Amino acid sequence: MLKLSLAIFLISASATFGFAQAHEIHQPKLTLQKSGTAHLLISVSPVNSRVVWAAGTGGTYVVTTDGGETWKAAVVPGAENLQFRDVQGMSDKVAYLMSIGDNTTGFRIYKTVDGGATWTIEFTNETVNAFYDCFAFWTPRRGIAHSDSVSGVFPDLRTANGMTWESIAANMPPALPGEASFAASGTCVATQGGRNAWIATGGSTIARILATRDGGDTWNAYDTPLVSSPSAGAITVAFRDPWNGMVAGGDLASNDSADAATSNDGGRTWTLTNKPPVPGAIFCLSFVHGVGHHDFEEADHDYDHVVVVTAETAPNFDSGSAAWTPDEGNTWFQLPGVSGFWAVAFATPKAGWFVGNGGQILKISF
Repeated sequence: MLKLSLAIFLISASATFGFAQAHEIHQPKLTLQKSGTAHLLISVSPVNSRVVWAAGTGGTYVVTTDGGETWKAAVVPGAENLQFRDVQGMSDKVAYLMSIGDNTTGFRIYKTVDGGATWTIEFTNETVNAFYDCFAFWTPRRGIAHSDSVSGVFPDLRTANGMTWESIAANMPPALPGEASFAASGTCVATQGGRNAWIATGGSTIARILATRDGGDTWNAYDTPLVSSPSAGAITVAFRDPWNGMVAGGDLASNDSADAATSNDGGRTWTLTNKPPVPGAIFCLSFVHGVGHHDFEEADHDYDHVVVVTAETAPNFDSGSAAWTPDEGNTWFQLPGVSGFWAVAFATPKAGWFVGNGGQILKISF
């Protein structure tokens, strides 16, 4: 069945990719890797095709410098009772972690500059009811961190030096009642270029995208057609250039709610894709052309429209499924047997990684 579906796709895809490119699109190769931990891994950040960081519960992070042939797993001292909901790798030595806890001060940002040998706490939350979901960076020194709204305000943060974080709450658009984001994979905020960023929200009557073109100085809020409620909304967002992006999500209380939408005007307007073939809610999406700069090849442009998503199912979020689309949601293909993963990200089309429950890591290569 899969080979037949793929053959049908290869014929129809020629209109999108051209005949030569269509023959280059194929079902990806999947390779299990050993993380060295049994803790849930929630977020993954490839630096390039060899250096990858991931992190999750129990204060745990893992890192590889050989493309996943071997992984080092460790626990950040003092973070044993925290969950790392986001990670950003910058090199084999430099990485950031964002934690959540069961109290206000459990929300922290850590940084290492020596490959994890030591960690420095750069930020500790003091805002009651803040819940920091995700962060993203333009450069190793410039980034933003996003929180659920508190009393109608998003207490978001920004760093300009990679060491200190300041509030940009006054720059953010007013929040809708109950508006929040989801700390499901560390992808509720996406950065692109030197100053563009997008934040996916839900939790209210409308799932929105908050967008900046000037590095967080000013923001606009745009409606999306995704399902939204106190348990639903836009969960994950990514842009492949300043104008073209995808957002996806669903309802954490429903296993028939996964949805996705695309924009070609920088996030101002959104159009629903064909329904993704995954139950539950989409926790993460990733463009396959990747984030790695050192490994980029001209042929990677053949994959500009290819997106992979991974979803989890209620109530335990320990099983689910994954799928990929060669054309940003017009056509979808399931990834058989891929289940229990919270996040996926690519360095190049040949080097991507799923991470999830029980410390699972799965390399995906197109």
